[in-house]
Amino acid sequence: MTKLSFLRARPSLPGCLAATLALVLTAALAPAAQATPSLVVEVDSGKVLMAEDATKPWYPASVTKLMTAYVTFKAIRAGRITPQTLISVTETASAQQPSKMGFKVGTQVTVDNALKMMLVKSANDMAVVLAEGVGGNYAAFIAEMNASARELGMDGTHYANPNGLPDPNQVTTARDLAILTRAILTEFPEQSDLFRIPAIKLGNAVIRSYNKLIDRYPGADGMKTGFICASGFNLIATAHRGDKRLIAVVLGTNSGKERTEQAALLLEKGFQHSWKIFGAVSPTVDSLRNEGGPPTDMRAQVCGGKRKNTASEADDDSGPAPTSFVAAGMGSLGDNVTGASLLQKLPPSMSPVEVFVGPFPSAEALAAAYPPPPEKKKPAAKPTAKKKSGPTTAVIDTAPLPAPKPAAKPVAAKPAPAKPAAAKPSAAKPAAAPAAKPLPNPAPAPTYPIVPPPQ
Repeated sequence: MTKLSFLRARPSLPGCLAATLALVLTAALAPAAQATPSLVVEVDSGKVLMAEDATKPWYPASVTKLMTAYVTFKAIRAGRITPQTLISVTETASAQQPSKMGFKVGTQVTVDNALKMMLVKSANDMAVVLAEGVGGNYAAFIAEMNASARELGMDGTHYANPNGLPDPNQVTTARDLAILTRAILTEFPEQSDLFRIPAIKLGNAVIRSYNKLIDRYPGADGMKTGFICASGFNLIATAHRGDKRLIAVVLGTNSGKERTEQAALLLEKGFQHSWKIFGAVSPTVDSLRNEGGPPTDMRAQVCGGKRKNTASEADDDSGPAPTSFVAAGMGSLGDNVTGASLLQKLPPSMSPVEVFVGPFPSAEALAAAYPPPPEKKKPAAKPTAKKKSGPTTAVIDTAPLPAPKPAAKPVAAKPAPAKPAAAKPSAAKPAAAPAAKPLPNPAPAPTYPIVPPPQ
């Protein structure tokens, strides 16, 4: 039997009621034992509709950026900055691992554009640009993140950076992430559109969101994905139908596809009015109590030596999506309902949103924002272009070169026989014929082994 968050409900619930809830939930969910945390919460009421290991410590990865956005929203509301405030790419921001925008040091972006790039592209450099620009300095912003977590009651969360790159001190729980998501939606409803952008357009490039529920699951309207090897694939998803709005948290899946399909199933069940495990006594997300201990490390299971430990989500859809996470453990969705069957190609909810560097769009400013590429290509480009005979590799260029040089010396002996040949015109001609025989010797020389280019 799986460990359920509801078994650790706050003591404010009567003992018999807590026990009854635990028994009911266990009976309802026992067939769908999940290895990683998941949670479904109503936005308006905060009621928990489903929970699995929701209070277990976990690495947040890029869902960290929701707190970076939340602290930025607070700064805007307090008048410390505006969406049009220009903030700069620093050495620290430029040095972040991918996924990132890759702008060179000194490039300026508005707070609004930095937020869009951070939330859609999951740009780690833009998270640091916001941290330093909003907080005044990096350390001050991290302190604000942790202070905000304490104010919200996220007592199982600690932040060490603003983007979610690997750090053993960066930890959270599904319960805390649901509390943060609720706070963003209820305190800053005017910012909701930032989380449902399906794609941004930078110059001629269109960059799509890693949240594959947007424009594929009916009603999906946010929020954020995350991945590092230690966390597995994480997703916080929001969706609404009619007057009902839900939050689904899925942590630690094996692929981007799996997290998308699991979230779709959780949301679908939550929207079914007939599904009532708790009735009027449903616990709230705040009533769950976080566990202690170290976070689970998913590195061996998710990466297994095949992927580097970076926060890039370039392989967002890699890996098979198990079909075992179906309606069986979540009520009666139907025998043939899977996460994949709930996804469809919907009409675009909006066109790609334009982003830019500087105070206004400018092709020149965008071109100047990227480091010049020639520096890396200069040493390698010309030598390899010169010696492109067949399969060109550095090994071929260096190994054969000594062989032709010794063969060149017999050719130097040709002029010596040529001089006596001038005194005897009749003999000079036969002498020319033997001189031609040494020439075949250089021909066998190029039979040195040709090494094919590395694959």
